[in-house]
Amino acid sequence: MQINLTELFTLEGKEKTYTPDIEMKTYHGPNGDYEIADARPVELRIYNLGGKKLELEGKAELTLLIPCDRCLEPVPNKLSFDIIRTVDLSETDKKDEEDLDEQPFVSGYCLDVDQLVCDELILNLPMKVLCSEDCKGICNRCGTNLNHETCDCDVRSVDPRMAVIQDIFKQFKEV
Repeated sequence: MQINLTELFTLEGKEKTYTPDIEMKTYHGPNGDYEIADARPVELRIYNLGGKKLELEGKAELTLLIPCDRCLEPVPNKLSFDIIRTVDLSETDKKDEEDLDEQPFVSGYCLDVDQLVCDELILNLPMKVLCSEDCKGICNRCGTNLNHETCDCDVRSVDPRMAVIQDIFKQFKEV
């Protein structure tokens, strides 16, 4: 959702509260795309500090379906985070287009709420996601989810120093 910021520039100290919905259905993050299962409207307060400077304060709550790091099953992760930013729109008039990447959620006098949430979401993603603490993961040979079924793969760990000797035994093995 786009918020037009021009109405806030009429008076210094003017404050307005918005509750826009998050319109994106998928979060495109650095580690992949995650489906947004549930999202509450963002509570966003914008305060005019004067001199084309705005202070943004808000709260976002959403649920992402992130794959388990062991078995790759989607796991709902409820994320709640605060948004605190200061935007100086007078600087954007002076800067080159290369420098505008620092605030990609502001385009002219419009604030892109979805992009603002994406920028904050990167900092609030969990480091490791597990469906359960005792998740068995997937078999590294056949890809079977070991939480749901077992496989008949050879699970012995082979010492890499002994691999050459094993190859010799395989050559002399009777068929």
